[in-house]
Amino acid sequence: MASTEWTKLTVHGSHDDLEQICAVMSMLDNGLMIEDYSDLSPNGMYGDLMDEALLHADKTKVAVSLFVPAEKKPAEYAAFLRERFAALQIPYTLSSEGLKEEDWAESWKQYYKPIPLGRVTIVPAWEHYTAAPGEIIVRMDPGMAFGTGTHETTRLVMELLEEEIQGGERVLDVGTGSGILSICASKLGAKECAAYDIDPVAVKVAKENVADNGCTNVTCAVSDLLRDVDLGGGRFDLCVANIVADIILRMAPDIAPCLTEHGRLIVSGIIGSRAEEVRRGLTENGFEILREKTENDWVAILLKKR
Repeated sequence: MASTEWTKLTVHGSHDDLEQICAVMSMLDNGLMIEDYSDLSPNGMYGDLMDEALLHADKTKVAVSLFVPAEKKPAEYAAFLRERFAALQIPYTLSSEGLKEEDWAESWKQYYKPIPLGRVTIVPAWEHYTAAPGEIIVRMDPGMAFGTGTHETTRLVMELLEEEIQGGERVLDVGTGSGILSICASKLGAKECAAYDIDPVAVKVAKENVADNGCTNVTCAVSDLLRDVDLGGGRFDLCVANIVADIILRMAPDIAPCLTEHGRLIVSGIIGSRAEEVRRGLTENGFEILREKTENDWVAILLKKR
């Protein structure tokens, strides 16, 4: 694979976290390359191969790589991984080959074009675009945060948001990334949006995008899931969480207390094989499933508080 055609992204982490690292990375690509030497015998044998480097390899560490083709966006892949691992509280480092790190936030812009999503069109901040009558424009520069509208998980939430926002709602956005969902909710008529992310980089990017879109009713802050959510203004009518199955399940017991009596919940970032586990976890914690949307084995679920 030539470096001019592919970007290799490698996550370095602990062997104890290997299963979760692979689970997150497989959401982007199933063709993972895993370097795990924990099962090497003491004499350095790996099958029939004697390798001095393997003998001295740190058996507590793993490296998992995926390859991003030229027409895709390494910056968005990297942002997706960073935010998911931050939410899972997994320590890691991320490296790349074939593309300089300083180029991540720029190289993919040639492929990022306006994306129509119902009444809303997501427009790159650097693009000139003239809105049609009644068209809602959301301008985004995701930088190193996840959320451009190109990923299935974001699009699925957007579809449900447009159906659910009637006007005047208080919206809670957990794992906001670039801030795209809060901005869209604001422009669709939400009264107030509170956007949270565990990643300070994402929160900085979200604040910039919120300001650029003139959404004065959106606030952004750092929080580990729901830990630091401010309920001083009352409970929320709608919560959106585009994260991963494990994190949705971890926060499931804490969501209902943040919502009004008839509050609704939209969850996404769920790969098809984990959907039933998420359904069960949420219904066991006070929610009733209303409907679902799917795209390319990704699932988004709309629920209401019982």
